[in-house]
Amino acid sequence: MLMPSTGPRTRTVRVRRQLPTSPWLFAAPGLLVIGAFILYPFMSTLVNAFTDRRTLIPGEFVGLANFRELLHDDMFWTGLRNSALYVLGVVPALVILPLLLALLVQKNIPGITFFRSAFYTPVVASIVVVGLIWVWLLDERGLVNALLETIGVGRVGFLSDQWLLLMSAMAVTVWKGLGYYMIIYLAALANVPRELHEAAAVDGAGAVRRFFTVTVPAVRSTMALVGALSSVAAFKVFSEVYLMAGPSGGPAGEDTTLVILVQRTGTGLTGRVGYASAISVVVFVVTVALMLLVLRADRRSEV
Repeated sequence: MLMPSTGPRTRTVRVRRQLPTSPWLFAAPGLLVIGAFILYPFMSTLVNAFTDRRTLIPGEFVGLANFRELLHDDMFWTGLRNSALYVLGVVPALVILPLLLALLVQKNIPGITFFRSAFYTPVVASIVVVGLIWVWLLDERGLVNALLETIGVGRVGFLSDQWLLLMSAMAVTVWKGLGYYMIIYLAALANVPRELHEAAAVDGAGAVRRFFTVTVPAVRSTMALVGALSSVAAFKVFSEVYLMAGPSGGPAGEDTTLVILVQRTGTGLTGRVGYASAISVVVFVVTVALMLLVLRADRRSEV
């Protein structure tokens, strides 16, 4: 016996309600890292700069006393002088030499990938390893002094003389940064139209003239970027000088830079954390001013 049909069957579809998602939820991990390792240390340093805090002793508010003491501290002025000299010695080399190196390895010729990798190798090498290698090379009993003694020049105190120590550290900084800034210039040179070089060549311009009339104007903004980055890095130099001078420093502390002075003043059981924080604030202000100065000079040159 056939049962009467009751009509088409209907399916019940359950719609799951999705929880609302906020963009802040995805940004939370990154914001936590930035807050914990950047914002909190920065604000803590800024607050400590106005206190007399020591390593194991909570500080009291002293106002601008730390900054007034800086004005009469000979070691502070020595560190400021050495940091400024470091910028003057390193930045021009890191703006010009990587550009020339990028022009050298820009062409696609057999084996050029090997040379690009070789030039970039110091960038990925640990600064501790690099520093120890250069200390071994420049030590009074090192390879460089052995070669100089062989040719009759005599041993040179690369790591014992104040100025030679700073110049040796500058050479390490330039050598380690060449490959990094070379990659930046390679990306900029890839966007320079070949027609500009061809038109200049048709007009009779040689390689040197094309460099100054075509290449340099085309990568001027990149040169400003490299100048800003290298200025900030040079003024905040620490590892190279610290590794080559040793924990106790060079002759009479004359190798001191501002960041090394921060480390020597603010560490240890009796470290003057408040005074070191005041020096850190000065370093921050100067580095920001250097970066803005370089970028502003680039904007004026484009007008």
